[in-house]
Amino acid sequence: MDNNDDEKMKKIIESITNEMDKLITDMSVPKNVRSAISEAKTKLNAKGEYSVRIAGAIYSIDAVSTDINLPPQARTSIWGLLTKLEAIKESEDENK
Repeated sequence: MDNNDDEKMKKIIESITNEMDKLITDMSVPKNVRSAISEAKTKLNAKGEYSVRIAGAIYSIDAVSTDINLPPQARTSIWGLLTKLEAIKESEDENK
């Protein structure tokens, strides 16, 4: 991955992290879901290969994406996060 791609990936991850922050601070979102999103954010911002970090974040979020207590707007946001993470994971896998 060249410097340009690395900067692009950092900006995408920063954008996703900002969306995660909104969900983490939303008190209408159940605590277990906020905790899982916080864990996903930690995994996403850890050191290591992007594909591993992204896969870990997807795993954490996917586990709570169907929580019955999720408000509709939070569910939509979570599905959006998963879509974005899956898309960049696929592009990372293609670049290998």
